[in-house]
Amino acid sequence: MIQHMELKNYSPKTIKAYLSSLMKLTTLYNTSPELITVEQIKSYLHEGITVKKLSRSWVNQTLSSLKILLCDVLKREWEFFDIGRPRREKKLPVVLSRAEVRAILQVPKNLKHRALITLAYSAGLRLSEVTHLKPGDIDSARMQVRVIQAKGNKDRWTVLSPVALELLREYWLAKKPKVWLFETRPGKMMCDKAVQTAFKNALRKSGVKKDVGIHSLRHSFATHLMEQGVALPVIQQMLGHTSLRTTSIYLHVQEYSVATIKSPLDTL
Repeated sequence: MIQHMELKNYSPKTIKAYLSSLMKLTTLYNTSPELITVEQIKSYLHEGITVKKLSRSWVNQTLSSLKILLCDVLKREWEFFDIGRPRREKKLPVVLSRAEVRAILQVPKNLKHRALITLAYSAGLRLSEVTHLKPGDIDSARMQVRVIQAKGNKDRWTVLSPVALELLREYWLAKKPKVWLFETRPGKMMCDKAVQTAFKNALRKSGVKKDVGIHSLRHSFATHLMEQGVALPVIQQMLGHTSLRTTSIYLHVQEYSVATIKSPLDTL
């Protein structure tokens, strides 16, 4: 199964997640994954949903790992298992206001943390994308940030803010990172947990009461761009979304000023 996923160019993070899903299932029944029955799979998923209140994404991850093993590796027919995926949840992302983002960005005393959080918001980056940046990915001549092999193994360019660039230059002069833009020690990138902790500390000290993680900065970046009138396909490209449908969710969370909106009657 590992060989199959590696040949398909799955990311190490995805491979680890799928193997972990299978390990939890097979450990529960103390059996080889190829001997798991349909009844056992359904019972496991049902308990996860109704008792443990686990999310739709957990169910999908479990089903995806099973499908790779049973269909792609063991060459069985998925229809035999008769297990459908749960209905899509219609949840809107939690978005921070501009004032809330400003409060969070101003809090960190640690220069590295302030530069990292500022860059994450200003370029709409995922957590893993921030940690995997190298100094050479900051193109100050073109005022762009290069994101290499992000989710879906895609490269892309996104915007580099002059304010963020000035802060990055200050950070560079002070720390002079060797390999990664944000390092815990020379040559070692910051781990995801350290980044989340830095953001949570900034959130707590800022006085913002919303229960959010660093990914909310990416949601806020997209929403604020939309409120500025930036076209949806442009935002899609900067976020690295494959489908415009994914990006269009931000249409539902942007703020509108009633004073600036004209009635259709006035255009007749």
